[in-house]
Amino acid sequence: MQLFYNPDIDETTESFSFDKEESRHIIKVLRKKDSDILYVTNGLGFLFETEITLASDNKCIVNVRSVTKSPEPKFKLHLAVAPTKMNDRFEWFLEKATEIGIQEITPVICDRSERKVINLERFEKIILSAMKQSNEMFLPKLNDAVSFKEFIKQKNQGLQFIAHCEETDKKSLKEALKPNENVTLLIGPEGDFSEKEIALAIENNYQPVTLGNTRLRTETAAVVACHSVVFFNE
Repeated sequence: MQLFYNPDIDETTESFSFDKEESRHIIKVLRKKDSDILYVTNGLGFLFETEITLASDNKCIVNVRSVTKSPEPKFKLHLAVAPTKMNDRFEWFLEKATEIGIQEITPVICDRSERKVINLERFEKIILSAMKQSNEMFLPKLNDAVSFKEFIKQKNQGLQFIAHCEETDKKSLKEALKPNENVTLLIGPEGDFSEKEIALAIENNYQPVTLGNTRLRTETAAVVACHSVVFFNE
């Protein structure tokens, strides 16, 4: 199934049109024509089966034939990850986490972060593309980048973890998880979290965890954490 995206439709929508760029892609590149079927999601769990009624590369119009709703996830996974020095590594994480099934991502700027500016628009496009490619019906939420201290002040429901490499008392993530509980998990930069950040997280009820015996790159640790939480809850 090839999946398209339109954030402005809901279960009451009877017909709608794609924007010019998407219309051109549908008609010129994919060579779709009148009466062809297109599958569309709004990123909120809905799948729309639609039929093309006007195959124009300026304004492709479709009628909605049926609507189905995917079940809501039993838990919410929120990863706060320090942007990597090389953008392509963070983009790889965004793509894979979306495919695996994450709900929310926050880029967090830490004491040892080498990158402190991100291209939010580009990151959103990567997440959207990954959602469509993997036939996911829920579009993960990507937040603006915030400082570590700002993020720690936020109130998050459920389990809260910080994954770090310091030789301190830590549980494995697998041991610390509980079924169908919301999870917020912090992943640090290439140089790891500072001792002050780790202490601040613990003061704010974040539990230190380990992701295994090997030292992982930031983007690898984030993907491992994402998969571990999703796999645990399957």
